[in-house]
Amino acid sequence: MICETAPSPAQRLEMLRQLFAAATHDASAAMCRWTDGLITLSLDEVREIDLLEVCAEVGIDDQQLTMVVLRIDGRFGGEMLLVFDEEQGRRLAAAMLACEPISEGPWTDVEKSVLTETGNILGCTYLNALARLLGEELVPTPPYFLQDYGASVLQQALVSQAGICDKVLVCRTNFHSSRGRLDWQVLFVPNEGMRSRLESVCGTPADQ
Repeated sequence: MICETAPSPAQRLEMLRQLFAAATHDASAAMCRWTDGLITLSLDEVREIDLLEVCAEVGIDDQQLTMVVLRIDGRFGGEMLLVFDEEQGRRLAAAMLACEPISEGPWTDVEKSVLTETGNILGCTYLNALARLLGEELVPTPPYFLQDYGASVLQQALVSQAGICDKVLVCRTNFHSSRGRLDWQVLFVPNEGMRSRLESVCGTPADQ
């Protein structure tokens, strides 16, 4: 994927899409095994978005969301956000536990554990594939369960990129069941070092 001449912005995004599509393929296979064929993944988009428009563009506002957050430490890092609303998150937990979803009340430790383990399997498989493609070691932290305002969490994840440019790189992946697309998504937001490494692999120096 390394180009002798600098690619156009459209070519560069297509190269990035190919990188993330390969990682998503591996993550989808792992998710299919984890859910006994219930759920798969597909890459929705890899986009550069104006910083002030990111939340609106990816459909995350100030409502409280249920999330599993996985951070990647080190120079080549970032954050992976597994995002649901309350109802959808409980449906996933119930499906994995083979029980009826709980409609209200605090989340149980078992429900939280199901979601964090889902994030762990998804995140580690995705990042292992990405590490192989980049030729870099990526070190994820243990995922954690979080209920917070989605826009605030996403904006915090964007801080590193915001320091170097006014457009941020976001990779979005969607979930599917045998009945169609689910209203769940994974957002991967690289930090400054990861974004620079991605740019380098795609033939564009980070300072261009």
